[in-house]
Amino acid sequence: MKAINKITGLFLASVLTFSSCDEQALLDLNVDPNSATEMDMQYLFSLATLRIGGEYENTRANMLYAAPAIQHTASLAGYFSGDKYFYNAQYSGAYMETHYTNVIRSLAHVIKNTQDDPNEANVYAAASVLRVFDLQRMTDLYGDIPYSQAGRGLEGEEFWFPIYDSQRDIYYDMVEELKSARDSFTSSARSLGNQDYIYRGDLAKWRKFANSLLMRVAMRMSNVDEAKAREVFLEAYNSGAFESNADNAYILYEEGPIGINRNGLNDGYWGTYRYSRDCKISKTFIDWMKSNDDPRLMIVSGGIGNPESDPSTWNTDPEAQRGMPNGYNSTTILNVLSGDDIPLFQSQGNRMFSMVNLKYLDWEDPYLLITYAETELMKAEAAVRGWIGSDANTHFASGVAAAINAWVNFDASFARSAQEVEAYIQGRGFAAASTEDKLRLIGEEYWAATWLNDIESWSNWRRTGYPELTPTQDPNRFEANEIPRRLRYWEAEIGSNPENYEAARARIGGDFLMTRVWWDGGN
Repeated sequence: MKAINKITGLFLASVLTFSSCDEQALLDLNVDPNSATEMDMQYLFSLATLRIGGEYENTRANMLYAAPAIQHTASLAGYFSGDKYFYNAQYSGAYMETHYTNVIRSLAHVIKNTQDDPNEANVYAAASVLRVFDLQRMTDLYGDIPYSQAGRGLEGEEFWFPIYDSQRDIYYDMVEELKSARDSFTSSARSLGNQDYIYRGDLAKWRKFANSLLMRVAMRMSNVDEAKAREVFLEAYNSGAFESNADNAYILYEEGPIGINRNGLNDGYWGTYRYSRDCKISKTFIDWMKSNDDPRLMIVSGGIGNPESDPSTWNTDPEAQRGMPNGYNSTTILNVLSGDDIPLFQSQGNRMFSMVNLKYLDWEDPYLLITYAETELMKAEAAVRGWIGSDANTHFASGVAAAINAWVNFDASFARSAQEVEAYIQGRGFAAASTEDKLRLIGEEYWAATWLNDIESWSNWRRTGYPELTPTQDPNRFEANEIPRRLRYWEAEIGSNPENYEAARARIGGDFLMTRVWWDGGN
């Protein structure tokens, strides 16, 4: 025992002596000399880009809430919460939960570490554009959100419990951030190259992307601050937005392993999870396409039948396509089926309705951010409003044609002839329509153009009221038999960030599905 005590004493004495002589040397024992001490910010930018659309949780706001709420799809299954206006805490809060931690935090770190480095100006600018893109989606889904302090927890404990900024302030800040980012792209800095999964380093397209987002921001503000909206739109319009489908902002994925390497929306619809077995194309959407002789009918629809069976067994006759009515379950749907249809449903179930087309659900198919079609339809609206002097008819025709022709980026079989496209455009009767009908036609075509991009479909519908939709009437709906106006906050915020959550909840008028966000002053 004495020997042990002596050894221990000598050891402690030597440590104390060593510490007093060279404290830093002792601390350095915990440093691995072979580990990386710096990360290339372009790598982190790439990771954040892929996470915008590459994780399965991205399906929840887009596929389970927005798509059925906007009546693009319908489902008898209760977990498609937007169909019958149910509340699912996990699905409602999923975008906040995953994007603040996996997307915004990474982009904020890139911005912080590149903003003062001229050689990294392009990754700084691109990260800034994507941050605005993702946070615009976030604020459009929820209203007031953490914005100015979002994703900055690594900078200091003062950001650990971020404040919720008002949506009005967020929108004004997004305008300035997008302009600053757009003007920061430069050929004198390091190229983004293949680390850029959207444009492969094409700076001209990134500038157009920023201007197109500015136009979207401006339109969203149009009902509550038209003067500012017009000012922002005009500046972006004159600076140059998308000019063709070649400019479309898609995230490009590969058929990689499960996770962020492949399109998460398609992984939910048809890949690993195959939720498209439980949802079909909405009767509202199918009937609208059929009544207008829309050449996209058999692009959107894959036919009638079992999607897991031999495709030769599917009924792909356009006239036979049939949408599922929104708002029913496997029991209540019997109340709206005809006597001849009830035995068909009892034998086939939901397979008697048109299914989503599997050809645009490959893992490597692009993930939509914003398109040329959308920008042309926004220009058509701006022309109708008198904001710009160009011809609304030309913009409307260009937007509709672009929306139809863009589908070849998913599958070559989706090509439609110029004659088909032109006949459809003329059939819409835009040139002879009244001002209000022009706005209705633009709203309907925007709805069709944003198929698969349903968060945007839902946001534009809330702003414009078009297309005119009839709400579902399920007696078990969460709040009202009205199409929801927002999602509820991630419930973890109630306990983890209570003061700021409560301040936001009180300011917006309650954390409810029917609470309107700042810009939602429309229908």
